[in-house]
Amino acid sequence: MTVEKFTWISLVSGCFKSQEKASPPLPKPKKEICKQSSCQRISLTDLSNPSSLSEDLSISLAGSNIHVFTLAELKIITQSFSSCNFLGEGGFGPVHKGFIDDKLRPGLEAQPVAVKLLDLEGLQGHREWLTEVIFLGQLRHPHLVKLIGYCCEDDHRLLVYEYMPRGSLENQLFTRYSATLPWSSRMKIALGAAKGLAFLHESEKPVIYRDFKASNILLDSDYTPKLSDFGLAKDGPEGSDTHVSTRVMGTQGYAAPEYVMTGHLTSRSDVYSFGVVLLELLTGRRSVDKSRPQREQNLVEWARPMLNEPRKLGRIMDPRLEGQYSETGARKAAALAYQCLSHRPKQRPTMSTVVKILEPLKDFVDIPFGTFVYTVPNETDNPKEDVKECNDSKKDVSKENGHHHQKHPLHHGHRRHHHKSAARSPTIHSETDLGQNQRTGSMSPLHPEAKGA
Repeated sequence: MTVEKFTWISLVSGCFKSQEKASPPLPKPKKEICKQSSCQRISLTDLSNPSSLSEDLSISLAGSNIHVFTLAELKIITQSFSSCNFLGEGGFGPVHKGFIDDKLRPGLEAQPVAVKLLDLEGLQGHREWLTEVIFLGQLRHPHLVKLIGYCCEDDHRLLVYEYMPRGSLENQLFTRYSATLPWSSRMKIALGAAKGLAFLHESEKPVIYRDFKASNILLDSDYTPKLSDFGLAKDGPEGSDTHVSTRVMGTQGYAAPEYVMTGHLTSRSDVYSFGVVLLELLTGRRSVDKSRPQREQNLVEWARPMLNEPRKLGRIMDPRLEGQYSETGARKAAALAYQCLSHRPKQRPTMSTVVKILEPLKDFVDIPFGTFVYTVPNETDNPKEDVKECNDSKKDVSKENGHHHQKHPLHHGHRRHHHKSAARSPTIHSETDLGQNQRTGSMSPLHPEAKGA
């Protein structure tokens, strides 16, 4: 993949043309094409003076994989942002599902997409939109959501992503009537998300995600996780710097305590947030839940002391799993979450270490399976006795909620459980998608007055 240095500078230049005064024309820079491994990735700090560049936007994006859409095209794609295509709304703005026809433009295959429209009065603004384009426009990984294109027309700011059929992890894990996520899927999601973070942290120019949470992990049809929403991402420290100083932004319950206290941001801040999400996967509980008893409202404070206690681990495991999980895998995952949630950042593992620990857990098979027992009657059995037993069973009825339930003459075996389990929720699949943020702990600054980063 090639990267052209002037591409993103020209992008910003095109977006600000109507807002900045004209500058004396500069000689057109030569196109510098180089391999990504040897080129420095462009960041927001490289775009401090966009008015000094006049390279045409359409020319600057030649050879790029990112498409520039017009507002008219996006209206066609989303059927004029029809309410029937509405998927959700978050800090950025509303999200609509759309479909790109193969006739829309050459080289762009037909596919469903998710289109995010910036709400000018929302919590995020042009800077977050630009951050998203810069990071996802240059970073490619199987566990990062794919940015297909954008629209920067007058005051309109839109982003076009690949469509993720199963929506966010938050919706799959916490929606009341969604099907229970099985243990194997939870471990697959944890591993994939960890690989995405490890890729960001170990890039030639490291990236700190800063807003890792269940609602920002999107799921493909096969539960492959992909990180989305890079509006709060920051370039990591360089040289001898140990951290990045910034205003505290993120979501309560996920942010690392030292970052909240000091504003010092490091990759270990992301590791803490990963520990919170891993804990959510284990317990089926939200990071912050005001509906629970006072001592259980903060998930980390309540659960962390029990993570290293095998005998107590069963108390915090998600009851909707009904005991169908690997006990060995659960202990190892719990111990990992304990390390990630350490109050001392240096004692937290790196994300590459997290990946190595999680890798074998997806293959653990010591899961108790439910059994169904059917006893075949013996040919020598007395038919008269069978009739008598059947008649006796009909007389044996019990009242429940004012109704009579007849006991079935056949004997069924029962599932084996490690602990008391809650009843399964109805299996109802609802279509959710990218950026749906109607939730507790939506993307917003931890402190309302902190509007920038």
